Amino acid sequence: MVRLNRAKVEEALDILKQLGFPHQQQNDRSALTLLALLDLKPSDSWSSSSNPMLGITPMMDWFKKYYGKNYAPNSRETVRRQTVHQFLQAALIVENPDKPDRPTNSGKTVYQIDGSALELLRLYGTDQWTSLLDMYLKERPALQEIYEKRRSTGKIPIKISSRMEVRLSSGGQNALVGMVCAEFVQRFVPDGVLLYVGDTAKKFVYFDRQGLEDLGVALEPHGKIPDVVIHDVRHNWLFLVEAVTSHGPINAKRRKELQAIFAHSKAKPVYVTAFSDRNVMKRFITDISWETEVWVADTPDHMIHFNGERFLGPYA
Repeated sequence: MVRLNRAKVEEALDILKQLGFPHQQQNDRSALTLLALLDLKPSDSWSSSSNPMLGITPMMDWFKKYYGKNYAPNSRETVRRQTVHQFLQAALIVENPDKPDRPTNSGKTVYQIDGSALELLRLYGTDQWTSLLDMYLKERPALQEIYEKRRSTGKIPIKISSRMEVRLSSGGQNALVGMVCAEFVQRFVPDGVLLYVGDTAKKFVYFDRQGLEDLGVALEPHGKIPDVVIHDVRHNWLFLVEAVTSHGPINAKRRKELQAIFAHSKAKPVYVTAFSDRNVMKRFITDISWETEVWVADTPDHMIHFNGERFLGPYA
C-alpha cells in the first residue's frame, strides 16, 4: 500500500494558502486535488506540472494510486462541492474546456488547471515565484470575470464574412483569439481576410485552404500554426498572430519557425503577439522578438512595435 507522501502534500497546502484559499480548502483533500490536476507525483518537480483534463472519479483514483489516499466513493460530492467548486470560483481551474456546453450533471464533466495558473505553479520554489504570484493575484479578479462570462455565453462567435460565422469553444486562449478576430482586425486590418483561426479544442476551426494555397502556403495539420492568419489584401501582407495567455510570445525561436512555415508565401509576413492586458505582457516582455508587433486587447487602439527600422509592416 502506497503511503501518503507528506512532503509534496505540504507544498501543495502551502500553495493553496499563498493563493488565498480559506481554511476550509487548506486540507489534504484539496492539496491532492491540486496535485492530481497537475499530474504531479511524489517524486516529480513542480516544473514538470501539466494540466490533464480529469473528472472527479479519475481524480480520486489518482489519489489512491500515487499517494495512497483512499476516499470512499460517496466522497465524490465532497471533493466536488468543497474543493473543485472553490477552485472554479477562484479561476484556478476551468470546467469542460473540451466541450463547454456539456450538461451540468453530465458524467463526462472534466476539469483542467487554467493555463495562467499552470505557468505560475511550475515556478513554485524558484526565485521567480514571489513576484509572479503577486502579479497573478492582481490579475485574478479579471480572470474570474472572464471565466464567468465564458460560462454564461458558452461559445465565442467569430465572424468570417457577412455570410459566415464560426464558434470557438470557451477554453484556453479562445476569448483572446475572438478579440483578435474582431477588435484587432477592425482597427489594423480592416480589409483583411481571415484565412485560418485555431481553437483550443479543435485546431482547424476555420481554414481557407484554397486562399492560403493561392498565396503559396500549405499548412500541415500537425505543424506549429499561429492562432490567427489574416491576409491584408491591400498591402499584400500576411498577419501571423499568436494569442498569449499562458504560453510564450513570438520569440526569436518562434519567429524562425514561422519564417520556415510561411517561407513560400507571396504575401510578406507580419508577426504579432496578442495579450489580454499589459500585466500579462510584462511576464513575457524579455522574450518578445525584435522585428515583431505586440497588440494588447485592453488598449485595442494601439500597437507596440518591437522594431528599429519602421513601424507596422513586414521586413525583407
